[in-house]
Amino acid sequence: MKDDVWTALLILSAIGSGLNAGLFFIFSNTIMRSFDRLPAAGAVAAMNSINRVILNPLFFLVFFGTALLCLVLLVYQLDSPLIVAGALFYLIGSIGVTMVCNVPLNDRLAKVSPSADDMEMQWRAYRSPWTRWNHVRTLACLLAAAAFVIAD
Repeated sequence: MKDDVWTALLILSAIGSGLNAGLFFIFSNTIMRSFDRLPAAGAVAAMNSINRVILNPLFFLVFFGTALLCLVLLVYQLDSPLIVAGALFYLIGSIGVTMVCNVPLNDRLAKVSPSADDMEMQWRAYRSPWTRWNHVRTLACLLAAAAFVIAD
């Protein structure tokens, strides 16, 4: 029975990591590139809207629920290098990078005035580092999912 619990936690952690990898991938591959086709004011408004809408219970469940599963796995499965690696990839590469890099950029973007004269410059100052860190989150979540899938 105990093995069934750990297997279920691994499966849920792999699914959560995969869902987040997909979310981050679609941002890097599609959403940010789509914003490049908009005037800077439109891109800023659209990103600010997404940053507000994404903060919902289902997102929190998947994003932070996966982190909680990773913490449980990390504490109780220290003897499995793949599980430890997967948990650390997710916790550091997804949660850590989000909180330290992407959220502060989002907070700064939220303060940009819709009538700012330097909107184009502010968008470029946001877009490039935000997307670079988003690539890191995508890769970290993919690596976490892979580690959980192949772990014993």
